[in-house]
Amino acid sequence: MTTRYERLKMQRRMQRRIRLVVEERRMAFGAGAASDPEETMEIPPMALPQAPAIGRVRIGKA
Repeated sequence: MTTRYERLKMQRRMQRRIRLVVEERRMAFGAGAASDPEETMEIPPMALPQAPAIGRVRIGKA
């Protein structure tokens, strides 16, 4: 069980990570200072890894 302080600390750490990832993606996709920081961007489908759906179980031959 975590204390309230530890949960807040973890949330802050996660927010910091998210901000860093968003900033990295903006830089990688060439979003400069001229773009709107609130604008959403679309990640091309090819950039996403092809993984099996969560919760699906592959059943082998009996």
